[in-house]
Amino acid sequence: MNVTKLTIAAGLAVLLGGTPMAASAQELVMWERSGGNAGMVDALVAAWNEANPDRKINLTYIPHTEMVPKLAQAIASGDVPDLMGLDLIYGPQFASAGQLEDITGYFEGDPTLATASPGHIQVATYDGKLYGVPLYADVSALFWNKDLFEKAGLDPEVPPTSLGELHDMAAKITGVEEGVYGYYLAGNCAGCNIFTFGPLIWASGGKIEPLDANDEPLTGDNLIAVLEWARMMHREGHINPANQAENGETFHLQFGSGKVGMMGTGNFNITLAREQNPDMNFGITLLPGLEPGSSASFAGGDIVTIPKGSKRVEDAVDFMKFILSDEVQVEVYAKLLNMTTRGDMVDNKYYAAEPLIQDVAKAIDIGVTPYTLKFFELINSPQGPWLQMLQRVYYTDEPIEQIVADAKEQMKAIAAE
Repeated sequence: MNVTKLTIAAGLAVLLGGTPMAASAQELVMWERSGGNAGMVDALVAAWNEANPDRKINLTYIPHTEMVPKLAQAIASGDVPDLMGLDLIYGPQFASAGQLEDITGYFEGDPTLATASPGHIQVATYDGKLYGVPLYADVSALFWNKDLFEKAGLDPEVPPTSLGELHDMAAKITGVEEGVYGYYLAGNCAGCNIFTFGPLIWASGGKIEPLDANDEPLTGDNLIAVLEWARMMHREGHINPANQAENGETFHLQFGSGKVGMMGTGNFNITLAREQNPDMNFGITLLPGLEPGSSASFAGGDIVTIPKGSKRVEDAVDFMKFILSDEVQVEVYAKLLNMTTRGDMVDNKYYAAEPLIQDVAKAIDIGVTPYTLKFFELINSPQGPWLQMLQRVYYTDEPIEQIVADAKEQMKAIAAE
């Protein structure tokens, strides 16, 4: 994804322990997490800067794992950014901690909010108050490589509709060419797995994270069966063993390599895969569950928020309304073949010319956005119970029932803190 020289320099400053690049008095300062849809955010900021030369946005990317402590430090010092792009799943956590500005009053009667992504609005709302709006939307879906299907003797136009079918197709694809594997799962990335493996559990009737200390985690009659399926895929060699080291840094490049038959990934991979591999033919369908026809998706992306203490709240709200406007939804989001963040904007000239974006848009209706105040500790932490559970399932011979029992205990303890 392309980033500006300013963004790269600012990101390096943070990585090296310095401070983000200072903005002039007229500029707004915006922080956005690394590892997200940088191309989309860059385009939105560029469009705003062109339309608002007297109040441009100075955009800095912060390493994803440093966002939470860096914001806390900024609030404590009183030197906060004016805007902050935030992984939507953290909305309730930041709002409940009093770290975001309440923008409810600014959006009273605003018609664009009525059609904004429901999942984003849900997690941007806490205790009945609004703290953010959608910055960009990502939904997870199953991408399949039609060229590899054809080489494996499979119908390239017929994707799997169940995990059983996915297994059988992956078995035929693995080894059809040197270095080719039927399926992809990241082995060291908690976020990648909730985005792509979590839906397999939801589609099979399972639940993962607890809402609070009184809610039971990891439930569902088919939870064990889905985990057994994942272990079988690894044991039979349909997933590249090298994936065990994948921490998310190169996740977005895997499908476009042409070496993966099927992969759960996001709508952002349409453009990326074509840039990487222009001659590759591929399709997009819904992520399946155990039963034929069952499916689910992770409705993800970022919300844009205003950190508590910003001195440019009205200007920051103007940016929020700008990105929700009809023109930006079509001429920036849709033109780049990214998901619009308003449901009433999906019928546009750019999507009409691109069937794949229409296919991936079907995932919006079945998308799940977890709502919990402890998402990082429960799910996204590299040391958290979600990734630990999956790594034991993927790479050990320990009894899966015991693995789940251990993860349940850890999740309950975290939820009770």
